Amino acid sequence: MKEWSTACIDWEERLLNKQSIIMAPVLFPAVADHCMEIFKSLNIVDMIGRPTIGEVTRDWIFELAEVFFGSLDDINNVRYIDEYLLLISKKNTKSTIAAGIMLTILITNMRDSAEFLILAPTKEAADNAFAPARDMIRADDDLKELLMVQEHIRTITYRSTGAKLKVVAADGDTVSGSKAAGILIDELWAFGKRSRAGSMLTEATGGLASRTEGFVIYLTTQSDEPPAGVFREKLAYARNVRDGVIVDPKFLPILYEFPKKLIDSKEYLNPENYWITNPNLGASVSKEFIERKITSAQADAGEESIQQVLAKFLNIEIGLNLRTDRWAGADYWLEHVDKSLTLESLIERSEVIDVGIDGGGLDDMLGFCAMGREKDTGNWLTWVHAWVHPIALERRKSEAPRYRDFAAEGSLTIVKQIGDDVESIAVIVKTIDDAGLLDMIGVDPIGIGSVLDELEAIGISKDKISGISQGYKLGGAIKTAERELAKGKMVHSGTALMNWCVGNARIETRANSILITKQASGTGKIDPLMGVFNAVSLLSLNPNAMTEQYRLMVM
Repeated sequence: MKEWSTACIDWEERLLNKQSIIMAPVLFPAVADHCMEIFKSLNIVDMIGRPTIGEVTRDWIFELAEVFFGSLDDINNVRYIDEYLLLISKKNTKSTIAAGIMLTILITNMRDSAEFLILAPTKEAADNAFAPARDMIRADDDLKELLMVQEHIRTITYRSTGAKLKVVAADGDTVSGSKAAGILIDELWAFGKRSRAGSMLTEATGGLASRTEGFVIYLTTQSDEPPAGVFREKLAYARNVRDGVIVDPKFLPILYEFPKKLIDSKEYLNPENYWITNPNLGASVSKEFIERKITSAQADAGEESIQQVLAKFLNIEIGLNLRTDRWAGADYWLEHVDKSLTLESLIERSEVIDVGIDGGGLDDMLGFCAMGREKDTGNWLTWVHAWVHPIALERRKSEAPRYRDFAAEGSLTIVKQIGDDVESIAVIVKTIDDAGLLDMIGVDPIGIGSVLDELEAIGISKDKISGISQGYKLGGAIKTAERELAKGKMVHSGTALMNWCVGNARIETRANSILITKQASGTGKIDPLMGVFNAVSLLSLNPNAMTEQYRLMVM
């Protein structure tokens, strides 16, 4: 076998020029030709006239199918490209692709009693995935003779070999002990929200270890929330393979997403550009349909719905969840990131540092912010970390994948036992104090007793600790943070943790002030952001710089 690549490094240029972004070769053309003949003969029942796939399908689908079918060495029964990820907008015949490919594989498979699986996130999604395959069989007399359909258990059996295609809902049916030789996972983004999705997919794909012809195909739209869990991991890996950062010729990424320059300029809102993530535009989806969806969302439901529509129909990845009642500072948050900012560089670059701490019960985050005034620029350098107990992952299962993402990023620590979090905070505060830079520590006076005890234990004077009034009295700090962000004077390290917390923050108006409360922000956590506001309350008082002489005395 000669070497090949699945990368598409010039994908942006190729998309803009309406060229293929599937660069992998058809390794075994004879196998591809045989399978394509069957694939193209399948009827699309929900189209008027019941045309075959071959009569109406766009070239990009044929290219994907040919590479997939042609990746199998039928002599040695080995598949050389065995993992695929297709990221595509809604209404681009994803269900038809899934049904057609999996039916073709069921028919051409050479293993007796082989099992193939379509895994969907919900029962409704499973029904939607099963229906096109069932209808393709009903529309063809030959297929009705070859295949037995058991609709009540969403199973199709090839009579002569006993091979089966099962469509399984992850929220009801089990995949434990799966021996599937091939798996198509539909709507991977939805699995990213599940706390145990990683182990579920590992279980589902366990049978591939002994199936040399085995494969996994991921089909997905963009997530309606910031990507998390297994979806975030797979998407990041696929982008790295596509961009040539990771060399993996057995993994084929096919990602229909806007080039960065069009995202930065918001040219994705131009209807003339909708085709970039909708290769089936003009066939299964229309420009007018997408335009109406966006217009309706803008008119009726505010920014949250707009972002969800853009995510689903244009594959625009959600960074901050910018709802209409969002904190105004969220509009500027992503513009002022300094990736080089760490706790160590904060200490090195600052002339004075204030600390803000906020946290609640065992199922809450404990948020910590160190905010320093930079020596030369006067910028407010913002470094944030948070801690959670394992109980938070159990009680908030929907957020567990996100918490693990933050832990992998290094912005969140999942502590092993109670007390580890406050001890870690004490160590950080002592490091800042030993450097002669600590001005004050601002805390929410309620429910923070254990932190105060730990700070006292390491020798931090009570005079250094200030109770920061919460509620409407914090409105001044909230507005100050907005202004400093808008001016570009407040910068941060751009962690996914803080992007999420900022996106969660909801504003309430009370009399002549504003407030951000955990109650208004719902299930999304904001404790680290509240720690930021506590630090802003102190640094906005313009504390004196710690002189070099004082710092030397302390050190």
